[in-house]
Amino acid sequence: MKLRLAGCMLVMTIFLLSGCMYPEENLAKNQIPYKDQIQSVQTAVDEFRKDNGGILPIKTKEVNTPIYQRYPIDFKKLTPQYLSDPPGNAFESGGIFQYVIINEETNPTVKLLDLRMADTIRDINLRIKAAGYPPYKAQIAKNVYSLDFKQLGYDKPPYVVSPFTQQNLSFVVTGQAEVYVDYRPDLYQALKKAHKEIKPGQDIRSLLVQNSMFVPAFSLPYTVDEKNNEPVFLEE
Repeated sequence: MKLRLAGCMLVMTIFLLSGCMYPEENLAKNQIPYKDQIQSVQTAVDEFRKDNGGILPIKTKEVNTPIYQRYPIDFKKLTPQYLSDPPGNAFESGGIFQYVIINEETNPTVKLLDLRMADTIRDINLRIKAAGYPPYKAQIAKNVYSLDFKQLGYDKPPYVVSPFTQQNLSFVVTGQAEVYVDYRPDLYQALKKAHKEIKPGQDIRSLLVQNSMFVPAFSLPYTVDEKNNEPVFLEE
């Protein structure tokens, strides 16, 4: 009994000490996107490129990796010469964002990828694997479907909060059982604000990126339909 009580006291002590080491306000800071942090990383990337013949400080990914996840920044190549430490909100520092590069060939630009989306997708994938197959609900486009989440054990359909509009976004699945975030609500708003002609067949995800710190992570390509100029999945 005494040993059990001592063990409990030890666990409580460790828990309390951990709470002192990682106060809530510090944890909260790791979840906030700061423009000055992005700018400091951008400056470090630019200087690294200048000193290394145009090479980018990125981690190697497979060619078929989705475009907005293909060029994550390798902070080991930037610290300590170009950056003292990775930003506090970066995954490498315990944050929820992965720093990535877009326009890698023409104008390498630093953006953020919200990793909380990956956690939800991982949970959905685990449930699909346990079920043995994706419980398709309805076909949305060619090779794109909605899911019957009740069959996966959810009381309510899961969602993620959009980094662009703060509205809730749902998920879709392909015929290959690959789960993606559905950005059509965000793109609908972006199209209403767009001041340029969009042609069917053109990938419109760049509308979300151009005035934002974020990229549309875990997304399929989208375009506009010919009749209503509304966002639809791009058939390849």
